[in-house]
Amino acid sequence: MVYGIISQAHREQDNFERLKETIKQPSAASDPVQPQEPSETDAASSPYAALKEQNPDFFGWISIEGTELNYPVMHTPKNGEYYLRRDFDGKDSQNGVPFLSASCYEGCGNYLIYGHNMKNGSMFATLLSYADRAYWEEHPIIRFDTLAASGEYKVLAAFYSEAYPQDAEGVFRYYQYTDVSDASVFEDYVDQVQKAALYDTGVIAVYGDELLTLSTCSYHTKNGRFVVVARKEESPQLG
Repeated sequence: MVYGIISQAHREQDNFERLKETIKQPSAASDPVQPQEPSETDAASSPYAALKEQNPDFFGWISIEGTELNYPVMHTPKNGEYYLRRDFDGKDSQNGVPFLSASCYEGCGNYLIYGHNMKNGSMFATLLSYADRAYWEEHPIIRFDTLAASGEYKVLAAFYSEAYPQDAEGVFRYYQYTDVSDASVFEDYVDQVQKAALYDTGVIAVYGDELLTLSTCSYHTKNGRFVVVARKEESPQLG
């Protein structure tokens, strides 16, 4: 059984490597690992277009330079957790694939992405390292590209949380803040994030900024979560 789990993990990693190869650009100077920045043309010319053709559920690609976090992001609005235990091709998988909250959409204002905290350090396990300020100082930027736009996001805060019971009162349910189009909602979210933050990054967000929220499991408490929130830097849009 252990051999089977290890073998599956290797196969899944090989599959992710294959997907990385798909998005490489034919340039001698291109980075052999990191996805390339989309040009200012249209989604059809994006280096990610081939992945969208392979699987229409593909939404974007997330990576943190110098870490193992380098994966596609899926989106299934009608079945939000479809890729929780499925690979890019829809086959059974312990790792799953990082996926966007069902309530998100292109340009929603706050992309909420979930990923597993795997014991082997893969998927979103590296996010827990942001509990250490020194790690944030070494990895202040998260990259998230979609077919429509490239994006570098500056880490705003990292904090511990949990998936709260429905009857819990006076708690910060970060996972309910995907639509921040209303100024008061945006400001409330940022204020709550800053209050929960483990340390001050000095990064601020103002209404109109695009946010990225990454969530993974944490074992500090029952139904624990670890969350990293980042603010998008200015970057070219496609279209």
